[in-house]
Amino acid sequence: MGFEVLFKGNNFIRLLGGLGLSLKISLLSVIISIVLGILVGLLMTAKNSYVKLLLRTYLEIVRIMPQMVLLFLVYFGVARAMGVHLSAEVSAVIVFSFWGTAEMADLVRGALTGIPAIQYESSRALGLTMVQTYRYVILPQIVRRMIPLSINLITRMIKTTSLVMMIGIVEVLKVGQQIIEANRKASPNAAFGVFATVLLLYFLACWPISCLARYLEKKWEN
Repeated sequence: MGFEVLFKGNNFIRLLGGLGLSLKISLLSVIISIVLGILVGLLMTAKNSYVKLLLRTYLEIVRIMPQMVLLFLVYFGVARAMGVHLSAEVSAVIVFSFWGTAEMADLVRGALTGIPAIQYESSRALGLTMVQTYRYVILPQIVRRMIPLSINLITRMIKTTSLVMMIGIVEVLKVGQQIIEANRKASPNAAFGVFATVLLLYFLACWPISCLARYLEKKWEN
């Protein structure tokens, strides 16, 4: 079945290392996306039509353009056009943060529009400034609603990091391909065993995160 190649040398350790790199890129991107997404989401609810148009255009670009194109654009295009050297990992974090920020911002915008107007009015009646209203009343509610959704974003990013192999990052899928190529003659069925193991590793990485998201959603619904 091809599983025997995983026990040759340090092949399985290499797969785990590749998965660790995918998780690292995902975690960094999600942290940046949450912070920037909250700020951009707040701006999306601003009354300034120019700001709203600019951010709406940004959101539509992210939705329309494939992540792979963005990876190529940042890693190859920026380096040549602007003379800036970006490593493949930094390029991946930039692209996933760019994508994740838009996703988070749209979720924050939706959550903000769902806050009843009476809460803003009550805050003003209590003498709170706009900054205090957002800090003590609105943002705590938004953060509580966004945490489960943010956790789901992590699983999506973990799966999407398989694209970074296209710019030379040796993540888990790339390591799997290398193992298959190195054992093509000795183990013709290596592809099944290796890719099945990669699938299992992705599942083990994402399933607990998905369970945590569902748990928090049910807990905070009450």
